Amino acid sequence: MSVRQSLLAILAQGPCYGHQLRHEFDRRTGSVWPLNVGQIYNTLERLERDGLVDRGDADAQGHVYWEITEAGMTEVDRWLAAPVERGLATRDELAIKLAVAATLPGADAADVVATQRVASRRHLGTLRDVRDSREDDTPEGLAWSLVVDSMIFAADAELRWLDHVQDRLAEHPEHAVALELTADRPKRGRPARPSVAALA
Repeated sequence: MSVRQSLLAILAQGPCYGHQLRHEFDRRTGSVWPLNVGQIYNTLERLERDGLVDRGDADAQGHVYWEITEAGMTEVDRWLAAPVERGLATRDELAIKLAVAATLPGADAADVVATQRVASRRHLGTLRDVRDSREDDTPEGLAWSLVVDSMIFAADAELRWLDHVQDRLAEHPEHAVALELTADRPKRGRPARPSVAALA
């Protein structure tokens, strides 16, 4: 999630101070990813350093308003027009856990899948209950429902992926997927450079 671009996009609507930005971010995301004020001010200072926002003077209540610059507006336009790129590498804890369990001698990867399926179903049920408990036709309600629906689709996809993992595990006898420690020992550091004499 890009806090930086999200805050810039909000500032494109008009000047805001830190707590106001946090409130506006929460309104637009259903408070699913709460931000602390320190994170907002750190981000604003970096945006100022990069010439994307300007810091205004404090008002009578001590609120410092931040205003987007032309460069900031260009950045918002670029962000909204660009797709979110998904990397090939995964840092998904569940995917890594199951990959290790599937290749670990003595581990029962099917049990890991079964345990996760129970937790994933419970999570999906909770998300659906939360969605169904709130009928809201306001713009804030729409924003909130889009975020919750995204989480529901992801949870449903996780359950389908767990079914796939179970099927893949069933295709392989346990001895075929267990990986013993390799006898190869990686060398530490950089490989030695050939000497001038060796190159001659």
